[in-house]
Amino acid sequence: MTLVFASNNEHKIREIKSLLGDSFTLLSLHDINIREDIPEEEPQIEANAIAKARFVFNASGMNVFADDTGLEIVALNGLPGVHSARFAGEKKDSSANIEKVLALLGDTENREARFRTVIALILEKKEYLFEGIVNGTIIHGKRGTEGFGYDPIFRPYGKIRTFAEMELTEKNTVSHRARAFEKLKEFLLQY
Repeated sequence: MTLVFASNNEHKIREIKSLLGDSFTLLSLHDINIREDIPEEEPQIEANAIAKARFVFNASGMNVFADDTGLEIVALNGLPGVHSARFAGEKKDSSANIEKVLALLGDTENREARFRTVIALILEKKEYLFEGIVNGTIIHGKRGTEGFGYDPIFRPYGKIRTFAEMELTEKNTVSHRARAFEKLKEFLLQY
């Protein structure tokens, strides 16, 4: 089965290919000549994922899935949430986003957080949603060089390393994205 992943983010594409395995042919936006940025203007993670999938489906007519992910921090009332990628500005600067989170948290004791991914799938013109959540904590400074986004400051519960300190295979056993994509993969294999 061929699916378009509504992304040009090389980190995400590599991560998703490793999760889906050889059962599917995965195409990026680049592969189908969609070069423009997909609008991400919705107020909820679910709505953003659906909007991105619809945008690509309407442009290509192909089976497509899109994801949206947010880091939700309890002490910041759920921020950065749906604004995670642009938390420190439109440039989507991960380092600036991390610095802003750490500055806002300061010495706050409650550093409980969760990553939440929602995948919207449009398959044969029908829409489906899949969600994955991982709970953890925001550490006081960056650790690790793997991964992307907030990975250097997020440590999942039950682990001693941040996502950025884990190899991709280890991260894929516990991550929010892996949990959501596992649900997607199970659905597709039974479809």
